Amino acid sequence: METTLLSQEEFAFLTKLISIESTGSSPVEASDYGTLPYGAKPFEALKFVLDNASASGMRTGIIDNRVGWCEYGPKKSELIGIVCHLDVVPSGEGWETDPFTLTIKDGMLYGRGIVDDKGPACAAYFAMKRLISEGYQFNKRIRLILGTDEERTCSCVETYAAKGEIPSFAITPDGEFPVIYAEKGILQVKVLSEDSSVILAKGGSAANMVPSSCSCLIDGNEYSAKGKMAHASKPSLGVNAIFEMIKILDDNSVDYSSSPLLSFISKEIAFKDASYYTGCSITDESGSVTANPSVLSCDADGESLVIDIRCPVSYSMSDIVSNLARISAPYGLTVEVINKMDPLYKSKSLPQISLLTDIWKENMPSYSGFKAEYLSEYTEPIAIGGGTYARHMPNTIAFGIQTPWQEDQCHQANESRAVNDFAIDIKVMMETIKGLSEQ
Repeated sequence: METTLLSQEEFAFLTKLISIESTGSSPVEASDYGTLPYGAKPFEALKFVLDNASASGMRTGIIDNRVGWCEYGPKKSELIGIVCHLDVVPSGEGWETDPFTLTIKDGMLYGRGIVDDKGPACAAYFAMKRLISEGYQFNKRIRLILGTDEERTCSCVETYAAKGEIPSFAITPDGEFPVIYAEKGILQVKVLSEDSSVILAKGGSAANMVPSSCSCLIDGNEYSAKGKMAHASKPSLGVNAIFEMIKILDDNSVDYSSSPLLSFISKEIAFKDASYYTGCSITDESGSVTANPSVLSCDADGESLVIDIRCPVSYSMSDIVSNLARISAPYGLTVEVINKMDPLYKSKSLPQISLLTDIWKENMPSYSGFKAEYLSEYTEPIAIGGGTYARHMPNTIAFGIQTPWQEDQCHQANESRAVNDFAIDIKVMMETIKGLSEQ
């Protein structure tokens, strides 16, 4: 069977975790646990993992029903962390399988979260369990920290950072290989008008996803557009349905001038380089600016467009807000900052980065699609546009879990990971735990 690289117990665990539709929602009250701030399903996923960990002999804890942890190793020893999240983005459209049923096809594991970030969380958990069963003598405590609202606010791991024990060093396998030493700043803004709109329009479902659908009702006529979902940090991998809607309206000579927001999108944003409307034209070692107009809403309550922007580490995000305010003002629109995450930068000379880089170099030939020339292309620490838990937890860097030569799977329809690669992920996590424990 294609699952022989995993034990039956591991495969059953992974299957169950993927089946929990742990998309964040409004707070709910639970009779046994009190307020669940992100809804019932993310908490269900957390309890599932921690209950199993406790039954396996690990120490566990939950803080404010937002974040939990399980650990193994001498109680009073130094703490090493592995930081993951169990919440997922909405499934979106375009799936060929049920996104919440773990499906194996042609050597691939399909399911929402198999890459971002339930799969990596399981790889770390399985690594801990395998080492325990092998009788490995932990020199330090290894703690798997599990958040439940990374895809929306990261307040889960921020709660841990405020109330939990901070590891002396931690990794988060919520990015890609090799080691990630820098992350761009993340800025999410809303361009809006509070005036009632005579046009009804709706597009996108989350700020950090390229919108895959958009609909519009103008003068009794309905228009719809399809796009391709992708992660907001790499908008070029997707097709923005909001832009496609503008194109359809223009191709059909539809008059939407009564909407200041649609006019703004058409003239200032759609099909234009992000450097124009953000005002950021620099490129530094972390890369260039990217922007993703992600959630559109026009109705009787007003008009709004959420834009997710990834900013080079050396550029001021306040300058981007000022530029957007300047170009939107003539349309009667205002700009509101709804989320801001400062960039992250760590020194490449850290001994832990050298250790992790060596682990990656040794294992990268085992991953699917490897070519010899990748040894000279994908071995040095990198900077990314995505945001990981690393910027919310002191002493943390991102390490894995996607391979750099493969298509980015985060937030995509048909999110998948090769069974072989998932097995290597576990091996990498085992070697990481050993290396950090013994360093």
